[in-house]
Amino acid sequence: MPRRTALAALAATALALTACGGSTDGAGPAPAPSAAGDAFPVTVEHIWGETTVPERPERVVALGVTDADPLLAMGVVPVAVTPFVFYADTKGVGPWAEDLFGDVDPEVFTSAEVDVEAVAALAPDLVVAVSAGFDEAVYQQLSAIAPTLVRPEGTVAYGVDRDTATRMIAQAVGEEARGEELIADADQAFADALAAHPELAGATGTAALYSGGTYYAFLPADARGRVLGDLGITSPEAVLAEDTGDSFYVELSAERLDLLDGDVLVVLTDPGSVATVEADALLAQVPVVADGGLVVDAGDVRGAMSHNTVLSAPYLAENLTPLLSAALGATA
Repeated sequence: MPRRTALAALAATALALTACGGSTDGAGPAPAPSAAGDAFPVTVEHIWGETTVPERPERVVALGVTDADPLLAMGVVPVAVTPFVFYADTKGVGPWAEDLFGDVDPEVFTSAEVDVEAVAALAPDLVVAVSAGFDEAVYQQLSAIAPTLVRPEGTVAYGVDRDTATRMIAQAVGEEARGEELIADADQAFADALAAHPELAGATGTAALYSGGTYYAFLPADARGRVLGDLGITSPEAVLAEDTGDSFYVELSAERLDLLDGDVLVVLTDPGSVATVEADALLAQVPVVADGGLVVDAGDVRGAMSHNTVLSAPYLAENLTPLLSAALGATA
């Protein structure tokens, strides 16, 4: 049975912030692992140096909250995952990827802290933590267990873009050609969606999280912010002005909700808070909300935006663009 660790309230909020049954159209079956033995050993550079993978890994632990998606898409089924909190009771992934586990029931780590001993007990031959936020001390502990892949130099925690993450992971598992195919497919899914909804191009909008009574505006460094960019929607200048380069979101007090104004606003939250957001009198005063440009989601659109992976992109193209189009129509 998967390992379930109770989350403290602060850990739940941290995982909800991290850059995090529906249709699975577009995902397709995972390919069988290719004969990639000739690719090894491979060395991947990252923020704390470089990691060498001596041979094709067979027991992979995915510690990054979105890292299971590209692994599964390349035919590598992780033995353990660390999911966003809202997928902690499944196999740790969204509906676009869950079937790719087949009969494998992975260990599911739901603590915000890395349990190094639990990772070691799984005897991994690769730890993938590209979309994770632990520090170098934890990296050194994990590296003593198995080759460990972390985010590249010049990125913030949880701020690695879809293409970079896919290429790093593809290199580590010897599936670079497949990685490029997956990137092209994801890009095409967004391009097709934008072609079908040209009204999105040039609009301004923000993706934000509502949690614990506070709104957090996601910056373009975050997966959720990048989804809107993929669909032709740019962040408002007021939000961009708050970007210090060391985080992926801006915390907004009640007095600063005006920063969320634009042509569309997407608020992601948990199911129990949807009514609270929709009835928020202060939020209702923001012009984009007053004009009907608010999209609130607590389901798999939220999950797919939080992931923004090569597997969740087709899901978003199909399920998010109609919501954005309707919201833009209301504010036109």
